[in-house]
Amino acid sequence: MDAEKNQPKDDEKRDDKMKIKLIKKGVVIDHIASGRALEVLRILGIGEDYEDEVSLAMNIPSKSMGKKDIVKVENRDIKTYEINKIAVIAPKASINRIEDYRVVKKENVVLPNEIIGIVKCSNPQCVSNKCREPVKSSFRVLQRDPLIISCKYCEREAKGL
Repeated sequence: MDAEKNQPKDDEKRDDKMKIKLIKKGVVIDHIASGRALEVLRILGIGEDYEDEVSLAMNIPSKSMGKKDIVKVENRDIKTYEINKIAVIAPKASINRIEDYRVVKKENVVLPNEIIGIVKCSNPQCVSNKCREPVKSSFRVLQRDPLIISCKYCEREAKGL
């Protein structure tokens, strides 16, 4: 009976440190809004056919965000247009470029003042949704947190993408 008192409880046995394998070369996208990591993978075009390692962690405790997601992609860099798309769904995300297991460049995503060709206007009558009109969707950022944008053409607002 005394031996049982000295045994750690199940909760005490757990190691609360996050353990996601380090990558030798690639990109780590951190501070993704909780539950949005799969959308980040879609933006990057990563699906079942991607051959290199991809690590995905969702709902990880975060002091600054409450919970966050993390995506690690081996042997892949990230393009500016992909960063801009990520900024729309995860405006607090950071991009870490990795070489030889070390961060060689770190940058925070920056939501541009104008979002072009990324978000579709919800107004079916908007000129940006007409096949015969060669225009890309274009939105002005009215508010960053929570995100509120306005269509440049019809002025319809969209909130909380």
